[in-house]
Amino acid sequence: MIILALDLASRCGWACSDPFRSGVWDLRDKRDEHGLRLLKLERHLEEFFGTFPPDRLVVFESANVYGTRHINGVQVPFELQGALKLICGRRQMQYRGYSPSQIKKHATGRGNASKSEMVDAGRQKWPDQGIRDDNQADALWLLDLALADWSRAPSPTGAVPDPPGPPRIVPVPLFGR
Repeated sequence: MIILALDLASRCGWACSDPFRSGVWDLRDKRDEHGLRLLKLERHLEEFFGTFPPDRLVVFESANVYGTRHINGVQVPFELQGALKLICGRRQMQYRGYSPSQIKKHATGRGNASKSEMVDAGRQKWPDQGIRDDNQADALWLLDLALADWSRAPSPTGAVPDPPGPPRIVPVPLFGR
């Protein structure tokens, strides 16, 4: 099973299970005219999917609004998440989101680890990956978490099991309501 893990942001961290590798896609555009950020994501994903066999799962860091003070901090990840789900849906691919706290707890044992703690832990575990920033580190930890979840869900028939259940979704009041 090939798993692609994505830390959805303007600098999109990614990690692949087979062959094991990781990096960062720069989706930024000066003005993001006409959804260019979303088109860049689609181009990267189509290139990736064209290279690897069809048995794949995409996991991503679920967008949330906790602690976000700027609309861009919320808007960009939600747009990218929507685009990812659309692309996966067209290809009939499985996908699953994990909350930031799940990823951080898996990486450091604490659900509120800082970006630098995530990078340091990643560099310690994967010194050969040349981790450049927190986006790449998050994608690697997300991949590691997904692989751990899959290894805990054996299938008696040998078939590829369904991914673990969806992340817990907690309604969040928006804009002070």
